[in-house]
Formats: sequence, structure tokens, C-alpha cells
Amino acid sequence: MTVTTDQVLLFGLLFFVFVFLIWGRWRYDLVAFVALLAALLLGIVPKEQAFSGFGHPATVIIALVLIVSRGLFNSGVIELLARYVIDAGRRLAAHISIMAGLAAVLSAIMNNVAALALLMPLDLQAAKKSGRSPSLSLMPLSFASILGGMITLIGTPPNIVVAEFRGEALGESYKMFDFAPVGLACAAVGVAYVALIGWRLLPIDRQSDDAPQELFDLADYIAEVRVPEGSDVIGMRVRDLDKRADKSDVEIVGLIRRGRRLPGLARIAEIKADDVLVIEASPDSLEEALGALDLEYVGKGEGLLEGDDLMLNEVVVQEMSRLAGRSAISLKLLYRYRVALVGVSRQGVRFRENVRKLVLQPGDVLLLLGPDERLADVTGQLGLLPLADRGQRVIQRNKVWLAVGLFAAAITAASVGLVYLPVALGCVAAAYVFFNIVPIREVYNSIEWPVIVLLGSMIPIGSALQDTGGTALIAAGIVDLSAGFSAAVVLLLLVIVTMTLSDVMNNTATAVIAAPIAIEIAGRLGVNPDPFLMGVAVAASCAFLTPIGHKNNTLIMGPGGYRFGDYWRMGLPLEILIVAVSVPTILVVWPL
Repeated sequence: MTVTTDQVLLFGLLFFVFVFLIWGRWRYDLVAFVALLAALLLGIVPKEQAFSGFGHPATVIIALVLIVSRGLFNSGVIELLARYVIDAGRRLAAHISIMAGLAAVLSAIMNNVAALALLMPLDLQAAKKSGRSPSLSLMPLSFASILGGMITLIGTPPNIVVAEFRGEALGESYKMFDFAPVGLACAAVGVAYVALIGWRLLPIDRQSDDAPQELFDLADYIAEVRVPEGSDVIGMRVRDLDKRADKSDVEIVGLIRRGRRLPGLARIAEIKADDVLVIEASPDSLEEALGALDLEYVGKGEGLLEGDDLMLNEVVVQEMSRLAGRSAISLKLLYRYRVALVGVSRQGVRFRENVRKLVLQPGDVLLLLGPDERLADVTGQLGLLPLADRGQRVIQRNKVWLAVGLFAAAITAASVGLVYLPVALGCVAAAYVFFNIVPIREVYNSIEWPVIVLLGSMIPIGSALQDTGGTALIAAGIVDLSAGFSAAVVLLLLVIVTMTLSDVMNNTATAVIAAPIAIEIAGRLGVNPDPFLMGVAVAASCAFLTPIGHKNNTLIMGPGGYRFGDYWRMGLPLEILIVAVSVPTILVVWPL
């Protein structure tokens, strides 16, 4: 087959996308949008289709699912379920089984990232009460939420993408529960694995970490405090404060002057006015140390924080957070939001540098200081996830059955074909706003805009891959590579390749690229395309080897104290198990 100029340009562009998505230095939505602009400038994507992806049904459905998920969250339906099923006194295997099962069920009816965000604080509280490391249960919880998303159309973006590609290619999209037979089989086996075996495969040091003491109580966090004019510590050396610091259960570990940290621990440095002392302290001892040492939080003297009602709150940086990839200083956190960043923990490692200048990453655990009501607002505004439920969320428990009823009615109507799914979800979203289940101010904050930009940018590129014959070229290569083997072997190969891609790049982008290839392969083999599309849907969702393949894996990295290499220990056997279960199940439910 002759390779055209457009195909060469498009493959080069996709190579750029793959490299930068795997590299992770740029946000995936920015990478995808730049790729779309390049495709337009090169003439690969016609200008008439430039922004067609943003009006694509898959993009609209994902946005609406996120709004509906927020409504279910606000109504307290998950809290209601959790209170009946969560018991910190259970044995670990039983606790993981129940939490993983609940995560899988919730992920089937709402966005799987939202399901994890709802259950993670509950799991952390259970770990704290039972005195064990949350790393033993957080990874199983994350994996189970990913598995549950495969059960229904709305559970995960790859299912929505695959369904809409089928509608365009074959004239009819998948229905709500067409994914259920294969998804249920994978979820059931996967949940049993993570509950009975998976958590035992984590490194011994991760299993023995006293995370409630070392991380989630946020003991020994690094805080910065300023020496005000007139303080009695001015003129003293840092080491002269040891006795007073010991009484407050803190340790002075450094000194910053004019924005630069002095070498070592600055033990013999003479303290001057406006110096910033770096102290290691637990949240309980932090306030006591300020009075004992006659110090103040950075910026407090400027009146940006009220001193009589300060609270400390632990939060984790989500992928969509405004703090991801930025520092507290660059965002002007104290000036704009009237809260201070006083500690950071990343993968269980506590930083002893200028925390306000530290570039934050998804999965980082932050200790924020500020007035109680400000912390609740800032957590939502910045896209942060609280690690403990402090009662700051407004739960409208009196509307729980209204929220559930509206959602169930819409899903039923869409499932039996009475209403087009995006319209049904749109009606639920509008009803949630009307009944104030989702306040109007929360509607746009509910949507993960990076995912929307990614999908809107990648869909035209995926269409160009088909129009230029690129999918035919890739499909021909896969078919030739498996020449002499049955179509089932080709399906197996496609599942493995797609699953590998999903481990290192965004699963939605993987589905956009792999779905048209699946249809093309089926056409070349002269078989039913449904098994190949289902194979892509399953494989694109199964990102268990790394913390970057799926947002849920990123979200648990900091709170669980995981390292990059921890994921494959539990994830590799799970991916092998999913391949072994999904391919035969697909072939039975969707015959070739």
C-alpha cells in the first residue's frame, strides 16, 4: 500500500502526541489542542471540521455525566450508602472487598473519578481508626473504581467514545447496558483479585508504613514562619531556640533570608527581622510554637489571614486542579484566596525546601492554613480533594431520593430508546439545577474541562486518520503481522496493544485512536466489528501499570505514599487477568 504525504504528516503528528503525552511535561489537553492546530495548518484536518469534536455526542455526554455525578454527590446518596457498609472494625480483606465492590457499583452509574473522590476520604478514615496504612486499601479502591466504569456506557469516557464511533460507522450506537456482560465479568474477577491477592503484592515497606501517623495526620510537615519586628528572637542564633522549640514539639530545620535559604540547617545563623524560619511541626503543635517563639505565619502581618479562627486542612491535588503544575507563589495563593500553604508531602516524602515555591503535582498532599469557611471554598475553587470529611460539604439529604429518581428515570428512558441519551442526561442536569441539587455556580466547575478539550481536539484528528487512509494502513499492518492466525488472535493482539498504550497515555485519547482501527481490522477480516470495539473499550479503560494512565491512579499516589514502581506489582497480574477473562467473554457475548 502506497503511503501518501498526508499519512506521513498525520503519523508524525500522532507520534508527537504520543511522545508528549507519555512525557507528561505538558498537560494532555494542551498537547491535543496544539496537535489539532498543527493538523489544521498542515491541511490534514479540513477547516470545516476544525472544532467538530467539541459538538460531538461523546464530548457532550461526558460533560453531562460529570454534572450528574456532582448532583448525586451533593444529594448525599453515596454518604447514605457508605454509612451502612463501612465498618473500620472489619478485617482488611473484608474491608477491601466491600469498599472495592461499592466503588465498582458507583463507577457503573457515575464517572469513576468522582466515585473514587467520594470514597477515598471514607477509606482514609477507616484506615486511621483501624491503625493501618491506607496504602493497603487505596490502590485496590482505585483499581476497582476503574473496573466498575466498564459496566455501563456512562461509567467511563472510553465506553462513550467507542459507542459513538460505532454509531457513526455502523449506524447505531451501543446502548446503556451493552457493555454490562463483559464489564461485569471483568469487574467481578478484578474486584476479587484486588481484595484477596492484589494488596498483598505491595512492597513490605509500603504495607508497614504507619501512614495515619506519618502522612494523614500530617505530622512533621514543614511550615514557614516569619520573624516580625520587635520579636525577642531577633539577634539570637537558630540553635539558641532549641529548648523553646522542644517544649512546643517542633524542630527548626532551616532559615530563609530575602527569598534564599541559607546552607544546611543554618544552626549558627543570627536571626534578623523578616527572616523566615523553616520548622518541622505537627498540626497540633504548630499554633503553640507561634506563641512560644513569638513568630507569625508568612503574610499574616499583612492582614490577609484572620488569626482567631485559623484551621489546618489536608487536601490532595487533582489532575484538573488549578494548582497542578504551579506553585503557591505563582498562583498568589495567600493574596487571592487568603489561605497559606504550609506543608507538602509527595509520595510519602516530606519537603524541606521553600514550600511556597515548590511546583505542585497531581497527587501531592497539601496542608493548607486559613479561616474555616475559606478552606471549604478554596478546596472547591482550586479543584482539590479533602482527605478528611470535616463537615464542610453542603449535603442536601432531603433531596437524595429526588436526585436518584430523576437519574433512574432518565437512564431507563434512554435504555429503552424513548429518549436520546445526551438529551436524557441534559434533562437530569437541568432538573438538578432547577431543584438546586447542583447550584448554578457549580455547574461549570463540575466539568473536567481538560478532558473536554482533549476529546474535542482528538476527535477531528481521529476522523482525519480514517479519511486519509491511516487507519486502513495500521489495520493492514496488524492483520499482516498476525497472518495465518484466527480473528480471535488478532483481537487478542489489539487488546494487548491498546492496553499498553492506555498505561502510558490518557485512556480517552487511546480510545479515540484505537476505535476506528478496530472497525477497519474487522472489515479487512470480514468479521463482526463488535468484538474488536468491545476489546478497545475494555483495554482502553484498563490502565493499572502506572500512575499516569488513569486519573484515579494519580489521585491516590500522594495519600497512599506510593512510588511509580508500586503500580505494576498489583497491576500487571490484574491486566493479565483482564485479558484472560475479557477476550473469551467478548467472543461468547459478541461472536465473530
